[in-house]
Amino acid sequence: MTTPTEREIALSPADQRLPLMQLLLVGFQHVLLMYGGAVAVPLIVGQAAGLSREEIAFLINADLLVAGIATVVQSLGIGPVGIRMPVMMGASFAAVGSMVVMAGMPGVGIQGIFGATIAAGFFGLLIAPFMSRVVRFFPPLVTGTVITAIGLTLFPVAVNWAGGGNQANSFGALEYLAIASLVLGVILLVNRFLKGFWVNVSVLVGMALGYLLAGACGMVDLEGLDSAPWFQVVTPMHFGMPKFELASVLSMCLVVVIIFVESTGMFLALGKVTGREVCPTALRRGLLCDAGASFLAGFFNTFTHSSFAQNIGLVQMTGVRSRYVTVAAGAFLIVLSLLPKAAFLVASIPPAVLGGAGIAMFGMVTATGIKILHEADITDRRNQLLVAVSIGLGMAPVVRPEFFAQLPHWMEPITHSGIAMATLSALSLNLLFNVLGEKDRARHCTAAH
Repeated sequence: MTTPTEREIALSPADQRLPLMQLLLVGFQHVLLMYGGAVAVPLIVGQAAGLSREEIAFLINADLLVAGIATVVQSLGIGPVGIRMPVMMGASFAAVGSMVVMAGMPGVGIQGIFGATIAAGFFGLLIAPFMSRVVRFFPPLVTGTVITAIGLTLFPVAVNWAGGGNQANSFGALEYLAIASLVLGVILLVNRFLKGFWVNVSVLVGMALGYLLAGACGMVDLEGLDSAPWFQVVTPMHFGMPKFELASVLSMCLVVVIIFVESTGMFLALGKVTGREVCPTALRRGLLCDAGASFLAGFFNTFTHSSFAQNIGLVQMTGVRSRYVTVAAGAFLIVLSLLPKAAFLVASIPPAVLGGAGIAMFGMVTATGIKILHEADITDRRNQLLVAVSIGLGMAPVVRPEFFAQLPHWMEPITHSGIAMATLSALSLNLLFNVLGEKDRARHCTAAH
């Protein structure tokens, strides 16, 4: 694999400079899309740990702060850290299962979770240089399969949002479907009839109109806004000194390995979208930022961090591939972490509004994967089998989350992640069919000749 020259990097769309207003609006789109996922992890873990509403709010602000810092570093690049592409960072769902278990364990609790996060982040910093070498095992066949699986595993999230979300009293009610349809319809019409700037902010326009309609229908809940403080600084180790318990540390280290596998697939997907080759050096910088964010997160009262797959769809959807957009988005997250009232308003966006946008954007991720698969020899029967089995395994935990429930708990970070399952399957089958099987193919060709 060749390393791009400095001139090629300089001409990359990822380095494009945008007008300030466009930069801010497109960056805010990224924040709106990932915000629900960013606050979901601290909500789940905080409730499992029995924290008060005020303490959970503090967890959310801490997560926004670390996500903002990590996003800026990942996108902008500081020294040997940061992949320098439009990447949004946030608390990873891969660790939720393990952390919920830790929250209920005697002697562990929230302090033990933070200790395990710090240790796992340090472990990630040690292994990132070695993990970055696996990029050569991601040819278009594997990359396309993984990206297709990413899009397909995200679809249930978009459909759940469009139906009203998990807290909906009547899932799939007409008002939810109408709002999701409005958002999706506006996005499609803007892309059909308008050009340039408006296409770039089409998702924001659709979500803004959807939010106004939802507010008129009484679906925007602003209860608690008055009691939220105007300004609050996140302080390190707010819940006390972290605790380091061996079993929790080992469990979280496994989670970091899975995060690295997922992030590798996402970085390669983003490289295809932005037209920038992800060489081993770039991958190492990206993984170091993932690990460094997790290491920092444990001290600042939050959890393991990774790249957010759904934002790749927004990059593809809008066509804006500049990394400075996510730098602006990271700055927005940092500001939101200091202004609880502003963060509260963003969190009040109804799921149906997000669902309309998600259907379009997650579909774009799938379409990108299919496009990349055209670069591979998909006419080969063994390659077809690789794609079929890998996507099938990736969809298993999505279609039936309890499918792997009888397996050991330590496997949950793998078996509960459709992206991890698809990635590991595609890597393994490519080794079996195309790397190790290449000698067999050559031998058969020689015999036939």
